[in-house]
Amino acid sequence: MLFRVAERRSVSESQTEAQDATPLEQAAAAPPEPEFLRDRVDDYHVRRKVDLWQGHHPLQGKSPGPGSIKVRSNDYLCLAGHPHVIESEIAALRAGGHGDSVSRVWVHHERDITRDFEKRVANLMQAEDSVVCSSGYTANVGLIQSFATRGKPVFLDMKAHISLHEGVISAGAVPMLFRHNDPQSLDRMLAQHGPGLVCVDALYSTDGDMAPLSDLVEVCERHGAALVVDETHSFGAQGPDGAGLVVAAGLASRVHFRTVGLSKAVASRGGIVVSSRRNIEYFRYESLPAIFSTSVMQHEVAGFDAVLDIFQNEPWRRQKLHANHAYLKQGLDSLGYNVSASKTQIIALEPGDIRQATVLRDALESRGIFGAIFFPPATPDKRCIIRFTVNCGLSRDELDRIIAVCGEIREEVGMASWRSTRRKAAQASKPLAPVEFARGRPRPASGGSGVGGGWLNSREVDGETGPDVHLRGTRDRAAGALDNHAAE
Repeated sequence: MLFRVAERRSVSESQTEAQDATPLEQAAAAPPEPEFLRDRVDDYHVRRKVDLWQGHHPLQGKSPGPGSIKVRSNDYLCLAGHPHVIESEIAALRAGGHGDSVSRVWVHHERDITRDFEKRVANLMQAEDSVVCSSGYTANVGLIQSFATRGKPVFLDMKAHISLHEGVISAGAVPMLFRHNDPQSLDRMLAQHGPGLVCVDALYSTDGDMAPLSDLVEVCERHGAALVVDETHSFGAQGPDGAGLVVAAGLASRVHFRTVGLSKAVASRGGIVVSSRRNIEYFRYESLPAIFSTSVMQHEVAGFDAVLDIFQNEPWRRQKLHANHAYLKQGLDSLGYNVSASKTQIIALEPGDIRQATVLRDALESRGIFGAIFFPPATPDKRCIIRFTVNCGLSRDELDRIIAVCGEIREEVGMASWRSTRRKAAQASKPLAPVEFARGRPRPASGGSGVGGGWLNSREVDGETGPDVHLRGTRDRAAGALDNHAAE
């Protein structure tokens, strides 16, 4: 019955679209689809859109209107319209247009604005060299594809960005997931399977928690592994002059690779890989996404470079960002929301499944508060979230309004019944866990995050229970049935 109702809705929508179509659109035609293609796409249109989402895609909520407060942008430092950035890009456009439309592989050796920017980033991040990529996604895919060994393990935090997992697939390596932010889980897996690349995010995009970088570095050094840290959400927002969490922790000389997506604090598009001169030269001529993509346009790089000026000259933006985060987190916590995971700028409200998340999203948007809804494959089925991304431009009045709205809707969205709320209550009444000492360092006796089974759909996680946990298993799984990994 559900299918037939939604099917009629789909037909009605198609008829409306046809009536509104232009003559050229009405003349457009598509070829008949072979069965395998139709079945693949039906998995979206039928299984998910109709059966799971009741005929309406969860991402298609309301549109912000005048007076709405948007806490869904990654422009943490409010630089997207900064005059210095805009003027720098315009000047570069007037001077050289889009530049050479060519793969960077032919011009890496030339001295130009891109090469100057790469050197400046390397200096900021206390590294020998860096290379610009077309996006943070291709930076991660290209890095793992270039440096991982076919058939050998690559160890990934179970919440690491999906682009890192895609790189493992591209390399033909074996992905092995360790428990989130658990150096002991990684330690066991490396002891059992030997060294390889270890991939983590410095700051995780769904919950706003940070990787225990110092402990991870120690584990990697003990086993001869090479650490890859994705600094996409920390670059610009953390560390001296925005250099990131690796520099802030004093670990720049001990981390082999760092990557950055320039779509967050830089508020643009593009990516960076940071490493030794030797490794960066190898990457330039081995990374398939870098070789087979046209180089980033010169005026965009001029904008990147202008952002580094702002990182250095306007530290108040980071200070205001962190002050806003602390204020909003404290307000939400006082209302009973479980926001304990958030350490900076990203706050997740976790209502439960997609139905509960949609109810929360609609309640917020009807009152002019626009966050970002996250659901599978970006989260586990039962841990969908509404993510608030804080920025330095939010006023105290706007923060107070967000807090007031979240207080107002608690009963409407059933906050008291959320699993995350119950976890918060249980944690508040739970005595401190005993501490055991391993290698001279205090560590929780539990040794795990407690969410591994749910996150991996009950698949086994670390080396003690079977390390060969793949991202997707095989490529012939139903569309959208991949395991859950952080998005954006």
